[in-house]
Amino acid sequence: MASSTGAGGEGQQIRVNFTTTLPDLQLPEDKSQLLVPGDIKRYGLSRVVNSDAMLNTDSPIPLDFLINGTFLRTSLEDYLRDNGLSFETTVTLQYVRSLVPPIYQASFEHDDWVADVDVLSSTSRAGLWAGNSPPQGQDRIVSASFDGLLRIWNMSGQVIATSPSMSSKSFPSTDYVPAIKSAKFLDATRIASAGMDQTVRVWKYKEGADQLSGDLKPTLELLGHKGGIESMDVHTPSSRILTASNAGEIGFWTTSASAAPDAPESALLQANPAKKRKVSVPTGAQKGALSMMNVHTGPASAVVFHPEDSTAAYSAGQDHTIRTIDLTTSKVINTMTTAHPLLSLCSVQGISTPLLAAGTSARHVTLVDPRASATTTSVMTLRGHRNFVTSLSASPMDNYSLVSGSHDGTCRIWDLRSVRTGSKAEGGGSVSEAVYIIERESQKGQKKKKRHPRRGMQGIRRSLGQAMGHRQWWRG
Repeated sequence: MASSTGAGGEGQQIRVNFTTTLPDLQLPEDKSQLLVPGDIKRYGLSRVVNSDAMLNTDSPIPLDFLINGTFLRTSLEDYLRDNGLSFETTVTLQYVRSLVPPIYQASFEHDDWVADVDVLSSTSRAGLWAGNSPPQGQDRIVSASFDGLLRIWNMSGQVIATSPSMSSKSFPSTDYVPAIKSAKFLDATRIASAGMDQTVRVWKYKEGADQLSGDLKPTLELLGHKGGIESMDVHTPSSRILTASNAGEIGFWTTSASAAPDAPESALLQANPAKKRKVSVPTGAQKGALSMMNVHTGPASAVVFHPEDSTAAYSAGQDHTIRTIDLTTSKVINTMTTAHPLLSLCSVQGISTPLLAAGTSARHVTLVDPRASATTTSVMTLRGHRNFVTSLSASPMDNYSLVSGSHDGTCRIWDLRSVRTGSKAEGGGSVSEAVYIIERESQKGQKKKKRHPRRGMQGIRRSLGQAMGHRQWWRG
């Protein structure tokens, strides 16, 4: 058994057994156990494992250490003392790659609240699907705003293109402009958007040779919802779009005008209430849904495609349910009931099985196993937010982290590898807490003021991290 050198001060020595599930960071069996100083903490342990006598890495790899499923945040001796364990105990430490702390870079200021953002890059879904994403360093961001506009940004915070204003056809006698609630890249030249005017639009995006200017032109309008659209997901390989409306409907659409059915007459009349009224912006073809499903008994908040099967989907609603939908038959095949209204949804690959993360009105994120055979609805609860959790996104870099956005003005980054048993007040079960909390830069160090729930969403903040969120973007 080896013993550590140069990793801490003298005093109590503790026997440690190092283990990992990472194939590329496995230690030989004869090096996995050693004595370390009792006052050693995470940084010192990371130095030990990266040392020449252990992994012998070319450059240090930041590591975190788990004891019984919980990250070590104190010294080893403090952990043993706090948990009533003997110093003669052999401590098993599981080492994992650390999540890199996010670093604030910039804010992209808007004239109104920002409802959604999406990224086109070599690692984003649209970039991987299309295979023609921008070169390294030329990523693009699309933002959807309550002022009814789409904006395309470069990484320097410059607006490359802005969509033409779509005045509400449903309110021709007013200046009301319906908010765009969701926007997604389909590929490097197409964008889908949806919002409170109950319409899904597909836009053609063309960028100038100088890469500092561009043009957005609507090419297809998809009609049929009876309520404002709150959420949208896209699947470019199958040319499909999903939408969730505040009327409880889930819409299923195709981006191909030739394959789409005609729009229902009622939807056409609503979209064009006065034929004599001039429409200053060309809207392209107007088509209907492949299927319009009345799924929820209350507003539908979010919908996502199954991560591995484009014929299945999951939706979340304020009726406290997550529904599994078979898109080939347009039927709900499984319903999971939760304790609170659900406001957001994303799919997470998970450590051992794919999970769904749902943001609630009760200020937490609940993780559920969507398999019909699952015996327990809630697998884990992520606690810490102080207001509605309205935005969720899984990390594109790994299977175990995600970011959440809340009306409390923070984004929180979670690591699903860190789990503890919930207290009686928390309802027991498995609980996790945020690894990092990201506050608005404008509010740091200031006394908190009462704000409208959506205030502070004006602007997209970019950061180095390992997750992408809807209302704000964090890039690793």
